[in-house]
Amino acid sequence: MTDMNETNLSHALPGQERYVAPLEETPLKDVDSVDESAPASSLWADAWRTLRKNPMFIISAVLIVFIIFVALFPGVMTKQNPNYCTLENSLEPASKGHPFGFDLQGCDVYSRVVHGTRTSLSVGVFATVLVVLLGTLIGALSGFFGGWVDTILSRLTDIFLALPILLGAIVVLQMFKTNDSIWKIILVMTLFGWTSVARIARGAVMEAKNLEFNTASTALGSTPWRNLFRHILPNSLAPIIVVGTTSLATYIVLEATLSFLGVGLPTTTVSWGGDISNAQSILRTDPMVLFYPSAALAITVLAFIMMGDAVKDALDPKSRA
Repeated sequence: MTDMNETNLSHALPGQERYVAPLEETPLKDVDSVDESAPASSLWADAWRTLRKNPMFIISAVLIVFIIFVALFPGVMTKQNPNYCTLENSLEPASKGHPFGFDLQGCDVYSRVVHGTRTSLSVGVFATVLVVLLGTLIGALSGFFGGWVDTILSRLTDIFLALPILLGAIVVLQMFKTNDSIWKIILVMTLFGWTSVARIARGAVMEAKNLEFNTASTALGSTPWRNLFRHILPNSLAPIIVVGTTSLATYIVLEATLSFLGVGLPTTTVSWGGDISNAQSILRTDPMVLFYPSAALAITVLAFIMMGDAVKDALDPKSRA
């Protein structure tokens, strides 16, 4: 190489010698080299490293852990019975042991807010789990098999997608007023809420089934069902998890809305939506009775929305870049 540099210098015209750089001053480097000593990584490991550095995730995680604790152990937060009401305490202000005061019926507002956490969170969690399972199954079958299976399931999805979830829930719940079980609300939410998850799962599965690992698995003798549930679905979970996280907040609000309208949970069940509805009649007299359950609902929904945004950013490679 030194001889070549000297040859180039000897044939250069006057004033052009400066364009020829010695080799030792311009060493060659592997611009696309891979650090083989680096530990193996994955989508989930990279996402967790991103989440740990995201303040939004930390704040929402702390709030959600606290909300879950209140829902699981309401007796730690208050010893008052939320259903014990006496008219002697009607609209009494805050006092020792009753920091939020009393409502029109003389019920302790703080106790009802605490115990209402379990109801609202239970409906949201169970509805989200069933919606994700049903929507993922329908979307995965539609996207993986295609053909007439995709046609039928896609048209079924379009039919339910055209029905507003709130309107559909009100109509169905009016038809089954005799059943006061909490599962009635959950099943109605599942019936009208699986469509968005199905569309996301369909697109993710259609993208994953054309990748090389599915072709290699088929060449090794794997069956289509094994490919779908063993290889394709695990690689399609990222967008489904994001939709499920944000949907949880939606179903908590939907339960509160249905209870507020009087078609949701029975009046004997302590819920934030029911308490907000009952407080409407005394809004001018004591607006704080309405504020406390509304604030609890808003904080819970905000926590899950923040968690969904943080998870979306962590599972999106473009956002991490």
